[in-house]
Amino acid sequence: MAPVLPLVLPLQPRIRLAQGLWLLSWLLAVVGGLTLLCSGHLLVQLWHLGTFLAPSCPVAALPQVALAASAVALGTGLVGSGASRASLDAAQYPPWRGVLGPLLVAGTAGGGGLLVLALGLALALPGTLDTGLEEGLGTALANYKDTEVPGRCQAKRLLDELQLRHHCCGRHGYKDWFGIQWVSNRYLDPNDQDVVDRIQSNVEGLYLIDGVPFSCCNPHSPRPCLQSQLSDPHAHPLFDPRQPNLNLWAQGCHEVLLGHLQGLASTLGNMLAVTFLLQTLVLLGLRYLQTALEGLGGVIDGEGEAQGYLFPAGLKDMLKTAWLQGGVARRPAPEEAPPEEEPPKEGLPEA
Repeated sequence: MAPVLPLVLPLQPRIRLAQGLWLLSWLLAVVGGLTLLCSGHLLVQLWHLGTFLAPSCPVAALPQVALAASAVALGTGLVGSGASRASLDAAQYPPWRGVLGPLLVAGTAGGGGLLVLALGLALALPGTLDTGLEEGLGTALANYKDTEVPGRCQAKRLLDELQLRHHCCGRHGYKDWFGIQWVSNRYLDPNDQDVVDRIQSNVEGLYLIDGVPFSCCNPHSPRPCLQSQLSDPHAHPLFDPRQPNLNLWAQGCHEVLLGHLQGLASTLGNMLAVTFLLQTLVLLGLRYLQTALEGLGGVIDGEGEAQGYLFPAGLKDMLKTAWLQGGVARRPAPEEAPPEEEPPKEGLPEA
């Protein structure tokens, strides 16, 4: 049976293959390390912004799988560099002969599978993030006033810090604050007729105002921040409510966070693609080098040509042989029939 994708490797191509693999392996180790850092950075960002993501949003799966895939790639690069360098010396190569087989299996099945899974998660992340941020930010805005409710005490502080740090206001814009009650009932005067009228005029009994929290204010604005009566064109002289970006953050937090996290995920996806390409080249090169050296007894500068290959026999023949062997093994052995007794020989009469 002929090997799969055979490649004849004379002496000089074998040496160049080993030298090139040493360089590619170190490049894979560096890229795997950078991918590891990118995965960890995205995981930390998602942990910090977890309050503003829906609990059912599985966005943390991408950096977690990418961490495992990049760790395997880093290990593959380090071991591949050592094996390719040792292959140039017949005295150093024998200990590595038993390492290359498990490395190729782990790098192909484990590392390759994890990289493909991580790339798929990176492609599906934008839609998942969009839905998760939409629901999570809506819940955060609704919990803003609940500073004394157990489990929600930090909601106001976290949302204020988010708006100040990322220069955003509301979910999709500053007007999102107009549709929710963000002032706690504790700070409302029940004797104030304006407060009573606003609560009674709302079907759900909420205190709604056309104002925003202080964290929506843009400190670069040339005038003091305007937080209330933003929809009244006559309430503030020389202020045009049609241009609130001069006084408040113009973008909503959904757009800002989505762009921020998608940028990190895009960078990680590109790093994963480069890692996958380098790991494929390194594993293929190590397999050809391994099979070529096995034909020479582990001596790279042995005389004659060597043949490297991916599999020792055709895949079709290998599968067929395995299937037939499995069928023979499962087939019950026929019961052996008892040997037939020979009829007794009649004795000759004595003369």
